[in-house]
Amino acid sequence: MTSPGHPASTTVQVRHVGESERALWDSYVRRHPQASHFHQFGWRDVIHGAYGHSTYYLLAAHGGRVDALGILPLVHFRSAIFGSSLVSLPFVDGGGVLAESSHAEDSLLSEAMDLARRIGAMSIDLRCEREIAACEDPRTPLSATKRSGKVRMLRTLPGSSAELAKSFKSKLRSQINRPLKEGCTCRIGGLELLEDFYKVFLINMRDLGSPVHSKDFVQHVLEVFPEHSRIFTVYHSGRPIAASLVIGFNGTLRNPWASSDRRYAAMSPNMLLYSRMLEFACDQGYRSFDFGRSTPGEGTFKFKEQWGAVAAPLHWYVLSTAGAAPELEASPAERFKLAARCWSRLPLAVTRVLGPRIRKHISL
Repeated sequence: MTSPGHPASTTVQVRHVGESERALWDSYVRRHPQASHFHQFGWRDVIHGAYGHSTYYLLAAHGGRVDALGILPLVHFRSAIFGSSLVSLPFVDGGGVLAESSHAEDSLLSEAMDLARRIGAMSIDLRCEREIAACEDPRTPLSATKRSGKVRMLRTLPGSSAELAKSFKSKLRSQINRPLKEGCTCRIGGLELLEDFYKVFLINMRDLGSPVHSKDFVQHVLEVFPEHSRIFTVYHSGRPIAASLVIGFNGTLRNPWASSDRRYAAMSPNMLLYSRMLEFACDQGYRSFDFGRSTPGEGTFKFKEQWGAVAAPLHWYVLSTAGAAPELEASPAERFKLAARCWSRLPLAVTRVLGPRIRKHISL
């Protein structure tokens, strides 16, 4: 799309922006209909503040004008194992290029490729929630390969939690009532629930065989986006047994991280956790709920589907700086199954210390 008054033939200039242009950046994000929460400037603070990664935030504008025509947030990943790459954005499902026209989009991607070559990055990973024309067209000079197989799970919400409850099938309502009968309760809050959230998060990630994010990372999310982020925690006898973090933006409440302690699986605390998140989303006026990334057919996909969620494709691209479309390797989870099994047997104290040191280098 091309915005009125800005013909595509006009010269587009791309510049690197910093703190002084935060307001301009976020103003553009708020008014763009395809923007996600992950396009907001604050994610630069979260990622750099928690893990120290270098960031490059690119903004496209017409020559002589200050209003934005497009943006592309990039984070530089450097790892002895995974090599050097630019990612937009790591750790989350979205980000990527956002622009008013194909001309602005192409200009941003061209500058990103030049930047990648200057800093020695082998590739650019774009995580988009829509197709990027320049990455889909084999006639373009970009050497892009599309990752496939991952989807977002989205549920359209009614106007109130009462209407939501009426939409649930009797079996689902019975599953929601089970943790209540077991004496489980749920609290909603912010930083005051961080410690309880992290206790569950740490256990769950260890049991899954995956290095955990640092508590500092989660704290940065809550501090940078205090008005739009919440923690939900399910308790039994005062002990946190399931927890999640949600972030709201532009009519959608997202759930990027949710965990439960499998020792309490018989109580079905996840059913109470998700019902409370959905109720909150309805009563706060959100139009949809994003359950997060899933692989069709897997257990988490089916779990989210039962709540009425529908799959929406994620469009992830890998752009090579070497001039040829890259051959995609298996995901870290597939490449390191043995490591995951070993990790799941480590003491929590060890994973709490070592996990964040490893996790900061894994962009997924």
